[in-house]
Order: sequence, then structure tokens, then C-alpha cells
Amino acid sequence: MISAGDFRNGITFELDGNVFQIIQFQHVKPGKGAAFVRTKIKNVITGGVIEKTFNPTDKMPKAHIERKDMEYLYNDGELYYFMDTETYEQLPLDTNILEAALPFLKENMTVKVLSYKGSVFGVEPPNFVELEVTETEPGFKGDTATGATKPATVETGATVYVPLFVEIGNKIRIDTRTGEYMERV
Repeated sequence: MISAGDFRNGITFELDGNVFQIIQFQHVKPGKGAAFVRTKIKNVITGGVIEKTFNPTDKMPKAHIERKDMEYLYNDGELYYFMDTETYEQLPLDTNILEAALPFLKENMTVKVLSYKGSVFGVEPPNFVELEVTETEPGFKGDTATGATKPATVETGATVYVPLFVEIGNKIRIDTRTGEYMERV
């Protein structure tokens, strides 16, 4: 069992016969009245997101999500193929399961495939990926004091805002949880 006072991002629990994952949470202690926990939770099976308020003492059964390391191989239109690195079995997954991970998937990348009771519901890429910039506008010399950014397209097709000094051909590190530029490598 997990209490609402112990909520953290990414925790999964069962509620009303469904499995939810916490996307955002906020402990609120108003000046008057009892404290509460405001959350934004995602149904891991259907993908629906709802906002719900909990009492910090509410207890829910924790849902055990299986995370299996698999290697992304290739895609053929709508299906993306992943290989179990232990048994070499291939698993085709539909695009709607990969929504969040899709912009950062690169062939031969090891990812975590998430499943609940044998049903796959998502893919978790590594926290940080290194991708090559394939398209961006040139920066202007001396225009670095403002901390300005510009859009850049990386090899997977994702668009990331980068500092002006980043050029085509540079490899950059991206945080896949937020989609933000971290550094040039």
C-alpha cells in the first residue's frame, strides 16, 4: 500500500480497478483547513489523464509495473520493433504506445518496455540521449549574452530549443523526460 502523502512522479497505483501513474503532484497545506495532495494522473492502459485530489492519509495498493530492457530495431510504418536482448524475441508495438518516447528513439537504442499483467502500455527511453543536429539556423557571432535559443531538428526528427552556438553536425545531449537541451558533446 502507498499513502497519498508519499506520492512522487512516476509512481503507479491501483484506483477503482484501473492503474494510474503520477505525472504531477503537489502537497498543499492551506492556512485554514486540512492539507491535501493535488495530482495529475494518467491511466496507463487507456492513456487518459485526469486531475484528482487526495487526502494525505488515503492509501492505495501499489501497482507492480514490469520494466524490461529491450533494443529498438526498426519501424515499418505504423509498427516499431523491439528485441528482447536475452531471448532475441521481437515485439512489434503500435505508434500510440510510443507517443512520449518516439521523438528520441534511435535504432539499436536500449529502452525499457513497460507492461502491467502482460499488457504493454509504454516505452521509457534512457533519461539522456545524444543526438546529432541535422537542421538549424546559423547563430550570429556575439549574440550570446542574452541566453537566446533557436529551434534545431535532430536526427530522429524531434525539435529542441538550443543555444545560438549549436550548429548542424553537432552532437547534443537531451533530457528525454523534459525534451530539453542539456549540453553539446
